[in-house]
Amino acid sequence: MLKSLPNNISLFSYLFFVSISSFSQTEDAYIALLAPQELMTKVNAIVRYDNQRIEINAIDDMVVHTKRVVTIYNKYGDKHANSLEFYSENSNIKTIEARIYDSYGEEIKKIKKNDFTDNSAVSGGTLYSDSRIKYYDYTPISYPYTIEFISEVKHNTTAFIPQWRPVNGYFLGIQHAEYKIENNSGIPLKVKKENIENNKVVEVSENHFTIENLPGVHYESYSPSLVTFTPSVKPALTKFNMNGVEGVNTNWQDFGKWVYGELLTGTDILPQSAIDDVKALTNGVDDKIERAKLVYKYMQDKTRYISVQIGIGGWKPMLADDVNKLGYGDCKGLTNYTKALLEAVDVPSYYTLVFGGRNILDIDDEFSSAQGNHAILCVPNNDENIFLECTSQTNPFGFSAGFTDDRVVLLVKPEGGEIVRTKIYEADESVQKTNANVIMDATGGFTADVSIETTGYQYSLHEGIENNTERDQHSHYKDYWDNINNITIENINIVNDKESILLSENVKLSATNYASKSGDRLIFQPNMFNTVTTIPSRYTDRKLEFKVDRSFKDVDEFIIQLPEGLMVEAMTDSKEIKTQFGSYSFKLETLDDNKLKYTRTYILLKGNYPKEDYKAFRDFRKQIVKHDKSKIVLIKAS
Repeated sequence: MLKSLPNNISLFSYLFFVSISSFSQTEDAYIALLAPQELMTKVNAIVRYDNQRIEINAIDDMVVHTKRVVTIYNKYGDKHANSLEFYSENSNIKTIEARIYDSYGEEIKKIKKNDFTDNSAVSGGTLYSDSRIKYYDYTPISYPYTIEFISEVKHNTTAFIPQWRPVNGYFLGIQHAEYKIENNSGIPLKVKKENIENNKVVEVSENHFTIENLPGVHYESYSPSLVTFTPSVKPALTKFNMNGVEGVNTNWQDFGKWVYGELLTGTDILPQSAIDDVKALTNGVDDKIERAKLVYKYMQDKTRYISVQIGIGGWKPMLADDVNKLGYGDCKGLTNYTKALLEAVDVPSYYTLVFGGRNILDIDDEFSSAQGNHAILCVPNNDENIFLECTSQTNPFGFSAGFTDDRVVLLVKPEGGEIVRTKIYEADESVQKTNANVIMDATGGFTADVSIETTGYQYSLHEGIENNTERDQHSHYKDYWDNINNITIENINIVNDKESILLSENVKLSATNYASKSGDRLIFQPNMFNTVTTIPSRYTDRKLEFKVDRSFKDVDEFIIQLPEGLMVEAMTDSKEIKTQFGSYSFKLETLDDNKLKYTRTYILLKGNYPKEDYKAFRDFRKQIVKHDKSKIVLIKAS
């Protein structure tokens, strides 16, 4: 994966170039051989020179100048070329060009504006968007090579001032990076600086920052997100323009009030037919949450998700009337539509901005600005907030695990924005319970009836299997139990109880030669259906703290019918482990009728842990892997 300079570049050539002292820093940046040696250890690329200058001339006039020179050492570094710019009807690319240099700094290709590919900037699932991208995808002949990218983009909106995040990937060295904001608008600019200390950042002057010779960050298992420990500068105007609509942004309350007044107001008008539908549906239902459940199901059955990036910068939802008529919408439109339906049956709810994704990312509660990539709906219920994912036709009511759980979000209220946190799923709420009845035969094979019940976050990992084809389901379970050779899936029955948010999977299977023979003995692993097999990487000198994003609990119970004429000669003693990271236990018991009972409980706890505790965490996992491989030895009964 990571590699050093090519062998065909001789030491003589390298020393020859080093001896040339007449080059300026910028000229040196084109020569791969002259990258600082201290930055070249285990990197895929080095940012030789990066200069971003932002001119804010007025509330509706911003120009971003970029010059970036990057040396790429292997195919994993190609993504750092970053030869692209986004634009729309509210932004114009005035200049865009690139040049490619070989390892000696000789120019081998010049890319002009017309050479860049111009495409829609959104996926095929988007119905309409005016967002576009110009990019150049270079296929290198050899490594290393250096790419220079220059652009100038004029924006009519000032709601999205580019942040400075110079470290945008692992194994990326930074020789020189610079960021400067020139605020000529007369509007106060607020700036939040994070992780500036101990990252070689120099504040040259107000809103002018540089970094020199910052080594690449090496990825380590369970590392927290890069954004939590690498340097960044977040800027925002206290008054801004978003595609012709001006807003105030002194705090989250102001910003939320602007979103409500300018983006949501007037978009929630429903046709009388829709109002009549939901009123009839909820007639006689006194409990507001029960009414909300009925309306949520009505919305799911009536609509489907299609991205529609129109309106104010993709932030303004479609009209609720249009969603009702067309039967589709994006996260904004469907959330706003559901909100309108709930209001029709006297259930209050709040449009909510969030960073959605498997990885947990918070809206910065200390710095108000245009943040978030997704919209969900909050239904207050006494002291609890229930969050609805309105883009899913299958999600249970109030289920957010796996995509919008445990993160800071912004509720948009008429009186202003309010920062809250979405539901945290504790270990006892994210349970996987596996039960099995196993019948072994004298040849080492077995048949088994296995049931798996999942809740919470673990439900989110399994949910959806029931919608797959039979062939895909068979492939899924063979992969899931890849520790069992010669497995045959005979029958599958899956029940998704959305009311209880419980997924039940029942699988009948068989396998041959699971147990190994040693003379008259059969040796097998009693933990057949839920084994931990990987141990986190070992580091002699770990650099980063580590993070477990979510808690969970696994509970297993397997009843194993032994072959007639065989008995237990040896089996592992029970084990119980308790740590700050969680706990693990297993137990083997003999039952009547020549049966064994295997029970196991594994709990992992979410948390941010110091790097000094990583060895103990790894040892915990190592013990789990070891004990999950525990064996039983059977011998012929005398």
